[in-house]
Amino acid sequence: MNDFILKATDTTPEINFNASSGDLLIEGKLIPEDAKEFFEPILSWLDDYVKTDIYVTKLKLKLHYFNVSSSKNILYIFYTLNSLIKRERLVEIQWYYSIDEDEMHELGQDFALMVNIPFKFIEYDIYKEMKA
Repeated sequence: MNDFILKATDTTPEINFNASSGDLLIEGKLIPEDAKEFFEPILSWLDDYVKTDIYVTKLKLKLHYFNVSSSKNILYIFYTLNSLIKRERLVEIQWYYSIDEDEMHELGQDFALMVNIPFKFIEYDIYKEMKA
């Protein structure tokens, strides 16, 4: 199975899904004009990925902002990864949120209640990263 990689744009995040290591990254802004079109290849790749025999999956979500239509697709990603938990695989969601964005932290907690995947909440300073 091939990796899935997309470069970030002004409205879409970097996507770097490594099929062999199980390290999945979504980082940046997530406000595509057409969420269905943007997510279609990502969700298709994930549907194939969960059929592999990978044992450990870590999804690192470092979103600065996302819109409502994207949140539905994020939840679908979680539901898809939840199927690995049902097959006794190890899955972890690393939910990054900026120190000044309580709302993003709360959204992550809401998502965590909807699936059986362990969430690890990681606070960071987006402004320090922008200067680097």
